Amino acid sequence: MSKFDVRFRQTAVSVRSPIIVNQLGPDVRTALVDHWSQPWLIDHPIDRAPWDIPKDADILLTRPLVGWDKAPVSKPDGWPFGLRWIQSASTGLDVFPPWMIEGTTVTVGRGISAIPIAEYVLAAILAFEKRFDAVRPHGPKDWKLTSLGLLSGKTICIAGFGTIGRAVAARALAFGVSIKVLRRSSGSAVEHGVDIVDSIEKLVEAADHLVIALPLTTKTVNLIDAAVLAKAKPSLHLINVARGKIIDQAALLRALDAGQLAGATLDVTDPEPPAADDPIYRHPRIVLTPHISWTGGDSLKGVAEKTLANLDAYARGEPLADVFDRNLEY
Repeated sequence: MSKFDVRFRQTAVSVRSPIIVNQLGPDVRTALVDHWSQPWLIDHPIDRAPWDIPKDADILLTRPLVGWDKAPVSKPDGWPFGLRWIQSASTGLDVFPPWMIEGTTVTVGRGISAIPIAEYVLAAILAFEKRFDAVRPHGPKDWKLTSLGLLSGKTICIAGFGTIGRAVAARALAFGVSIKVLRRSSGSAVEHGVDIVDSIEKLVEAADHLVIALPLTTKTVNLIDAAVLAKAKPSLHLINVARGKIIDQAALLRALDAGQLAGATLDVTDPEPPAADDPIYRHPRIVLTPHISWTGGDSLKGVAEKTLANLDAYARGEPLADVFDRNLEY
């Protein structure tokens, strides 16, 4: 009998010892190896498909970048095998094949990258206002008085008020701005200085800087379309740190060309990456980054901490945190 056939082991506290497939690397393994549940840890080979796992594994720790983009359209025979729980390092699950989340509990990395993403948003806003690249002198003839923008007194509008939206608001308020948000749940915001609006149109109308921080669902695909962009101030700066499909990208390019808004900072696109001939690469009013706003911190440390907390709950038979809601799609 192999160790992968063992379903229970006796420990000092008489708990079930889970079999865990780790696709998140050595740092996460180190964090889990001494867990009190005495897990069997299987390091997934990098040359093996992420869905090709031992059939008696209880838990899968995974992320999009380990090969899920090459997943088959159809569910592999027997999936999810013996899996009782999948922990994803990513917040959104739209990057995985739909069958990956079938038949088992899936938890997500909600909040892990909120701080680096919030800092990216503030950097984008300040870069737009201060225009250092545009005003940098290249010789004596450029040495002249040029007025910079001012963030104080502006209105930052945030579509989506989860961990990322709240992290943006907490940092932006220090600049003396007004904050308006659109969120799924109703009621007044807990945060002082944050106002709620009830439609995306009202949010766009009020915005000097519009931050897209919504999950991608069937209800948010192309939420920012031509009709919504027509509500924008000509001075609007749009920032997308969520998913490219939330914005009708062709409509955004047309709106920028027509002067309906002043600029966009896009960390996500549809598709990713854009085709080589896509005008998004060269558009003078677009600052484009390759889906890296979440980097800059120790995200795997956050994944390890979240996984450890959930492993405690799993081993005790308690509810897991940050469970993906199939009805809400996040």
